[in-house]
Amino acid sequence: MSHQLLLTVSHHVARITLHNPPANVLNLSMLKQLEHVLSEVEEDEFVRVMIVTGSGRFFCAGADLNELAHLNTMHGGAEFAVRGQSLLNRIERSEKPVLAALNGTSVGGGLELALACHIRLAAAGIMMGLPEVKLGLIPGFGGTQRLPRVVGASRAAEMILTGESLSAEEGQRIGLVSRVVPQHELMAQAEAVATVISSRGKPAIEAALHAIRGGLDIPLSEGLDREAELFGRLCATDDKRAAVQAFLEKRHSRLTEANA
Repeated sequence: MSHQLLLTVSHHVARITLHNPPANVLNLSMLKQLEHVLSEVEEDEFVRVMIVTGSGRFFCAGADLNELAHLNTMHGGAEFAVRGQSLLNRIERSEKPVLAALNGTSVGGGLELALACHIRLAAAGIMMGLPEVKLGLIPGFGGTQRLPRVVGASRAAEMILTGESLSAEEGQRIGLVSRVVPQHELMAQAEAVATVISSRGKPAIEAALHAIRGGLDIPLSEGLDREAELFGRLCATDDKRAAVQAFLEKRHSRLTEANA
């Protein structure tokens, strides 16, 4: 198993830990590993429930900006978005419940990953958001489609159009996460929920998941096609190139000052 992803299985629960320091970004290597691990876990009859979490201070900070900086054509951008959407669709459509245990900052593709999970728990005080507009982009891994379905169109529009983050506590208030717990209790509570679910009848759990998501499949797929097209168009704009480059230069400057 690569250092970017850790997998442990115990008591019918698979824990998938994003481990790509410092921010657990979803680069192409990470996406490939997640695809592989999902296949492995889906085929494992022993596993009844999955938990996705992160290592360190981040759950996931989204796409790798160094890779994003090279997406400068509509085709390349749309292709990247579709790949991410395909992976998160697999998670959402999994016959095994998937819990997101948000241990730290969850932004961009990280929050989109969490939105694809069936249940979301968050550690107290963490921040969540979709800041893509600050880079001249929109969420490309399903955020424009899943977030409105979770928190409502108005609240989702505010989050996406401002690019501002909110706290776990506010996320619970608007229904973005189901519960907020102290950091040191997060994994214990996630595993407790997973254990309860794994004790229920498998056919009922699978049927419940199908019922919950059944009403969303057709409009979501249409929305995702549109999202990928728009994401691709934005990847070819000067605004996106300038915003990503400015962000990278600012980050480099901060790192240089920190190491001085």
